[in-house]
Amino acid sequence: MNGLLSEAWQALGNVLGAHGPAVNAVKSYTPGDFSIHFFLQLAVIILACRVVGWLGQKFLRQPQVVGEMIAGVVLGPSLFGLLLPDLQLAIFPKETRNVLYVGAQLGVGLYMFIVGLTLQLDHFKSKARSAAMVSAAGIAAPFLFAVVITPFLLTVPGLFAAGIDRASATLFMGACIALTAFPMLARIINERGLANSALGTLSLTAGAFDDAASWCVLAIVLATFGAGAGVAVLAIGGALLYTGFMLLLGRRLLAPLGRIVEARGEMTSGMLAVALLLFCLSAFVMDAIGIHAIFGGFLMGVCMPRGLFVAELKRKVEPLAVVLLLPMFFTYSGLNTRMDMVASGSLLLIALGILVVSILAKFGACYAAARLSGEDNSTALGIGALMNSRGLMELIIINIGLQKGIIGPTLFAMLVLMAIVTTVMATPLFEAVYGRAARARGDLAAVDAELASV
Repeated sequence: MNGLLSEAWQALGNVLGAHGPAVNAVKSYTPGDFSIHFFLQLAVIILACRVVGWLGQKFLRQPQVVGEMIAGVVLGPSLFGLLLPDLQLAIFPKETRNVLYVGAQLGVGLYMFIVGLTLQLDHFKSKARSAAMVSAAGIAAPFLFAVVITPFLLTVPGLFAAGIDRASATLFMGACIALTAFPMLARIINERGLANSALGTLSLTAGAFDDAASWCVLAIVLATFGAGAGVAVLAIGGALLYTGFMLLLGRRLLAPLGRIVEARGEMTSGMLAVALLLFCLSAFVMDAIGIHAIFGGFLMGVCMPRGLFVAELKRKVEPLAVVLLLPMFFTYSGLNTRMDMVASGSLLLIALGILVVSILAKFGACYAAARLSGEDNSTALGIGALMNSRGLMELIIINIGLQKGIIGPTLFAMLVLMAIVTTVMATPLFEAVYGRAARARGDLAAVDAELASV
């Protein structure tokens, strides 16, 4: 039996490009070799994400997406690579990272497209004034804290790119701290029947404003970091023109698509192809002008016709994007995350300091603003708990920062830790400060529903 297992392992090593049962070296790769790894990687990613996600739902009552975030880190060098480095290298060799990166970008681009499809613009009208106070506090406090901590972070080698100016570094840190996991926020609020409550409306509106501001700041950083004035003008000016065109005229131009689907009662494969074509073109435009493809995907989703068109499009696209493609993004992030880099005393203290600052800035500021706007203590605490979650949005923004060379792997790992901790704590903290009291009053609907992927 041992001989058969040894031969099987050696055969697997040969297929994966390893020499012998111990994977100590990797061959050069051809496109055919990529396909072998790619399908095995997908199988491992799907299995890990579903298992860890199920465990999170079963025992911690966390959304599936939180488990998938953690699964991505588990598959990287922080755990899998630490316990079984040879096997981890055999399955995820460096030569295949570019292939995984492309799938990850498609996954996160489609996910942001779906987020745009689900955005309910009517939430942002009834509570605009009160939400503006919460949103302003949720943006101002993180950037003030970023102004304080960034000069110190710049003195630590390896956290930011060499030569980055203080303004760009401060803006990036402020955007990271100010982010809110808007899709998860919407899911929690809807599942608990709070969409029409003061807490739900305020949180949704403020979360959308905060994320929009953070993405705008990131766009400015991307446009100005390491680029000349012409590149910056093209990126910022092009983004403003394209956004204005889509919001003012795009929705009208796309409206006939909705009427066609309504008339037929379903979305045909041809209409699905048109929708995906438009998504790809929008993502390309934003990438080409120097911003990022996810902005284009999200904007196209916002402008798509509502009603049956969006319902059919989500039904056809969301399962594949969420179950297959988005986990690739979490895994790609995890492969770039090395928690051992922040395990030393001083770096661990810095990571914990960033975590504490992030919680104080977001939770504290949103709570105080909600109280000042007239909300009771329980509702204000609930708003603060929900607004403090970073989730997938944080991973997107820090991956862009790493990809563009704004931050180094060490700061990336610190911000991944912050994203996971603030996301994991959101649901139990919300339940503790608001959920129990609201349930006792009978205000919560479907409180026992499992949180699904967002």
